[in-house]
Amino acid sequence: MPDAKLSAARTWALACGVALLGACSSTPKDPTAGWSPNRIYAEAKDELKAGAYDKAGPLFDKLEGRAAGTPLAQQAQLDKAYAQYKNGEPVLAVATLDRFMKLHPASPALDYALYLKGLINFNDDLGLFGSITRQDLSERDQKAAKESFESFKELITRFPDSKYAPDASARMHYVVNSLAESEVHVARYYYQRGAYLASINRAQTAIADYQGAPALEEALFLMMQSYDALNLPELRDDARRVLEKNYPQTPYLTQGFKSKTQPWWKLW
Repeated sequence: MPDAKLSAARTWALACGVALLGACSSTPKDPTAGWSPNRIYAEAKDELKAGAYDKAGPLFDKLEGRAAGTPLAQQAQLDKAYAQYKNGEPVLAVATLDRFMKLHPASPALDYALYLKGLINFNDDLGLFGSITRQDLSERDQKAAKESFESFKELITRFPDSKYAPDASARMHYVVNSLAESEVHVARYYYQRGAYLASINRAQTAIADYQGAPALEEALFLMMQSYDALNLPELRDDARRVLEKNYPQTPYLTQGFKSKTQPWWKLW
């Protein structure tokens, strides 16, 4: 009887071993194992063009490793960042670009890296450069907008003749306007709740930091109204004079606050 039990145990052990070997043999092989770097790049670009960003990214990752130290590896990094961006992975995309810029500070594609980093933080599906929406950058997290501005600013400063510079400049202008509107948005919030001093402080910040932005017209009106609510007629009149001088056709003095049924940037 013990021999029968021992035999059964050996049979079980053998079966388990066969099963494990079978599992090991079923491990998927890398289909790109025998591919040349150029073939990997061509396949990755095809996936990118087809919008299969989740497939393109890993291929560029493989290419970066196999073609290390070559211009093709550098291009793979940039393309991988773009694929990550389009695949809804902005954090990974920015990290890839930061690594690229650290490893290749003299790369001729550095202007593109800065532009793409700015574009990712810009959230270009909003505002003047995207689809019609009721939400704009002024109502979103401003950290990304500021980082976007800094990337575009570095691009324009270091590479003024870059083909990406004109678009970066336009986006910088939009970001500045959105940051000013963000301050005015908060100032308006405080005013509507009777926190007039807080409203004045935020309006003054917008005026000091974002000269020339369209939102400053409302900032001055908010200051004027807040000073009036605080029974400070001299400061109220000073704010009114500045408003009339800078915006002689301002509708605020006759119509009050504008309706917010459209985004602030929509000018038509």
